[in-house]
Amino acid sequence: MSLLKLVGVLLDYPQDALWQHGDELLAAADDPGLPQARRAALAGFVRELLASDPLEAQDRWLSLFDRGRSMSLLLFEHIHGESRDRGQAMVDLIEAYRKNGFELDAKELPDYLPLLLEYLSLRPQEEARDWLHHVSHIIGLLAARAGERQSPYALLLELLVEYAEGGLDLGALRKRASEEPRDDTAEVMDRLWEEEAVRFGAEAPGEDCQPATRLPSRAATPAAPRQVQP
Repeated sequence: MSLLKLVGVLLDYPQDALWQHGDELLAAADDPGLPQARRAALAGFVRELLASDPLEAQDRWLSLFDRGRSMSLLLFEHIHGESRDRGQAMVDLIEAYRKNGFELDAKELPDYLPLLLEYLSLRPQEEARDWLHHVSHIIGLLAARAGERQSPYALLLELLVEYAEGGLDLGALRKRASEEPRDDTAEVMDRLWEEEAVRFGAEAPGEDCQPATRLPSRAATPAAPRQVQP
């Protein structure tokens, strides 16, 4: 299992089957291409995850990645928000997958980071680094936000920035993250739901049916494991 494949698996929602492949995950964490300190930290992350109760691990994942927009693993959400440009960008990404002989095998958005990592793990290293370099500013900010929330997932995101050989100033990003208002608190999420409730008459949405902000998912039931099949 390559490093990108491993990080994608670990960033994804922790399905129960994850605990059945502990030895494989630990073996992949011992990647000789990583500095010794990073290898030890990655192995520690895997051991801690495997030692966790699956329900608790799943709840931690949902609390970090599924509450609010700032930690979304949907990359285009950080670039395009809910604009029409996002739809075209996803069409282009799907075409890039297909051009290289791959087809999505799940009802998952193509810009979902673990899915992209699975695809890139099957591409030449130089190409994978280039892809990640182009989105490293997003991944770096996600890493900074995760670190600000004292989440161990920050390690995985930092590894991706380092893999892309990006010249990001993580210190500056951490400072920015520390100054951002949190969007994952109960108060903020309740306010979003109130603002986005169905309205009629003069308060109804415009003809494009686009709400001002995205509805929080309220920890929806996750989909089946995502895969990119040749």
